[in-house]
Amino acid sequence: MTEKFSAPAFTAPRPRPSGTALIASLAVCLGLLAGAPAAAGDLSDLPTVRDDLSRKDRDRVGRVVAPAVSFAEPEQFEAMQGGAGTSTKLVNRDALSHFNANLTFKEEETFKLGNALFRKLWVSSPSSTQASDGLGPLFNARACQSCHIKDGRGHPPEGAADATSMFLRLARPARTDEERQALKTYLAASLPDPVYGGQLQDLAVPGLKAEGRMVIAYQDLPVDLADGTRVTLRKPSYSVADLGFGPLDPETTLSPRMTPPMTGLGLVEAIHPADILARADPDDRDGDGVSGRAALARDPATGRIALGRFGWKAQNATVRQQSSGAFSGDIGISTPDTPAGHGDCTPAQTSCMDLPTGAQAGLGDTEAPDPVMDLVTFYAQNLAVPARRNVGDRAVLAGKELFYTLGCTSCHTPKYVTSRKAENPAHRFQLIWPYSDFLLHDMGEGLADGQAVGAASGREWRTPPLWGAGLTQVVNGHTFYLHDGRARNLTEAILWHGGEARAARDGFAGLDEADRDNLVKFLESL
Repeated sequence: MTEKFSAPAFTAPRPRPSGTALIASLAVCLGLLAGAPAAAGDLSDLPTVRDDLSRKDRDRVGRVVAPAVSFAEPEQFEAMQGGAGTSTKLVNRDALSHFNANLTFKEEETFKLGNALFRKLWVSSPSSTQASDGLGPLFNARACQSCHIKDGRGHPPEGAADATSMFLRLARPARTDEERQALKTYLAASLPDPVYGGQLQDLAVPGLKAEGRMVIAYQDLPVDLADGTRVTLRKPSYSVADLGFGPLDPETTLSPRMTPPMTGLGLVEAIHPADILARADPDDRDGDGVSGRAALARDPATGRIALGRFGWKAQNATVRQQSSGAFSGDIGISTPDTPAGHGDCTPAQTSCMDLPTGAQAGLGDTEAPDPVMDLVTFYAQNLAVPARRNVGDRAVLAGKELFYTLGCTSCHTPKYVTSRKAENPAHRFQLIWPYSDFLLHDMGEGLADGQAVGAASGREWRTPPLWGAGLTQVVNGHTFYLHDGRARNLTEAILWHGGEARAARDGFAGLDEADRDNLVKFLESL
């Protein structure tokens, strides 16, 4: 079936709300799995105004982050999209692997130690390597770098290619009051399959069967654009073969996850929560068809409810939380934040649970104790955002204007000034350009995975940052985009947008080829 688009009448987008977040409405609109509101106390600690700035500074920041109104030339500091930490080094395969340029000499050493641990290959227990054993017993990769290739974007398995940088999340609905309460209070973001856990592991230590392998089938979907150009999208469907421990639960859903780039994570963490909440519009009060919702998560380090901003569904509040979850689910390594010694193994997998773990008595109770987590987290927080390319190019500027005109900035918020109270001085009070609002949006049935995670429904995804997207080919040797890599280029990625992004997608489909090319050139400059 071929879908046909007609060119819309273009109008300047209405500005997104610039006031403080409507906290009172969040209790109803944060949308938990069971549809029940969060307790009011869960929201009481979320700031509605920036408490790190004087009134003078708030006015100054407001002027700096105001949307562009002229597109004849670049905005001031636009090329330095990661603030003072922006990497201006040579653009090559290492373009996403440099440390923030404004780190101290001592912090550079910490970053490099974290990098070594990020690249470290873990081995199964018992092993003479002492601090390197504990792999699995079930796992998807032996090192962080194996999934986050060159700190960039993962890829789907193509043909006989490996699936190391893409896997399947597993989740099922709540069945008991206790499970519903755990979801409602964010003690759990989702509920695992009773046998296979929260993630399908396609690798295992010697002597243990792997859980199974992901199978993808694609269906071609031709799309005719307004100027007569035909684009063929590919619609994936997912299943599992060679299950090693019996069938999946009938209610378990499969959701693919391609590893996202590591760009600028510490700067995202340094955005003041009030600036993200101020853009939430769950009831679409401004009538623009875009109703971003804030995600909540429970920070395991503090036990408190915080703003979710990491992960495809914003289910994690901090870089450390995201990292500890990956250690456990991807590699099977326990941490103080996620202390299960057998990773994602479940009690039903007795052959897995009977195997030894790698915790060393002299190093702590977990396989990756606090010193390891501290270094890896610091590394992840301080990977530099690359400098923009061709910001003054006439085609790039024309594409930027279209990006605004089509309403893409309703979700892909161009810029922020980070908090003066950020933990690391290198991240404080920086003008950054991530092009994301870090909110949850309904992206339509086409991209729906049917899997609720944290506050996100089965149709919602967090707006991904766009900085560094244009270097995917250089760094990773491919141009696969979206959460499952179904889009083979940026044009396909845009055409998959639906739901709240439908109007912007239709606007793109209504452009002529020259304008579409300009918009893509703008995205490639990020």
